[in-house]
Amino acid sequence: MASPDYYKILGVSKNASDSDIKKVYRKLAMKYHPDHTKGDKAGEEKFKQISEAYAVLSDREKRKQYDTYGSTDFHQRYSQEDIFRSFDFSNIFEDLGFGGSFSFMGNRGGSRFGGGPRRRQPVRGSDLVYELPLTLREIATGTSRQINFQHKGVTENLTVRIPRGMITGKKLRVGGKGEASLHGGPPGDLYIKAKVMSDPVFTSDGYDLHISKEIRLSEAILGTRLAIPTLEDKALNLSIPPGTSHKTKMRLGGCGLPHMKGDGKGDLYVTLLVRTPDELTDEQRNLVEALGKAGL
Repeated sequence: MASPDYYKILGVSKNASDSDIKKVYRKLAMKYHPDHTKGDKAGEEKFKQISEAYAVLSDREKRKQYDTYGSTDFHQRYSQEDIFRSFDFSNIFEDLGFGGSFSFMGNRGGSRFGGGPRRRQPVRGSDLVYELPLTLREIATGTSRQINFQHKGVTENLTVRIPRGMITGKKLRVGGKGEASLHGGPPGDLYIKAKVMSDPVFTSDGYDLHISKEIRLSEAILGTRLAIPTLEDKALNLSIPPGTSHKTKMRLGGCGLPHMKGDGKGDLYVTLLVRTPDELTDEQRNLVEALGKAGL
């Protein structure tokens, strides 16, 4: 069952002021109060919904929690008993000309809200996410990093082992290092989320690596061999076939980043850029002209 959207229930925007929210609630309460609806179950249910919404959005701390964590997580943290505890509707109802005895929590003599109060259950705390920048070399080999993060209101230092293959978007879970529970449950977890840093030589796409290499016009025509660098500090020999075109892309299978789980690797793609000289010497010009006369 979807959690209620309190802003939609009251028909106000998320940046509505406290006075706007109160004004809207008074108008809706006048329309749907049981003294007006007189046994109309749908009207009474609507009254309960708008009153719950008002109890949350008119409370600065509860509204902050609702806006921060969203409706679903908020209702895991707060029961109906929590929402209505210490909230007094009597002044509003009396100002509107109604009695102040309507109960939302199933107290004696009152109407029950949603079948009565729910027993508060221990709920685990929220998870924390820490974004960790990593170099491609660190992703290729794995590393240990010390991180500083806010935990239980204080700055905590933690040394974590980063496995190979932890590319952008991958997460590492550290149990029990998240937010404390509001109701005596276990704390949440800390998730370390990787973010790949830019590299002067390579770019990455998932587990694949990309590199651009320039070759001379003569090498493109006649073919050549290139030494391609890797993150493991060993060069790979790449054979360039004769007649290679500008921006030809060649693949070195299994020479990319290691998978975080399993033994596989991505690929390394080499884009060949044929370098055309801006200026020619007299000798070079004569040779190119001779090639042109020969049909090249």
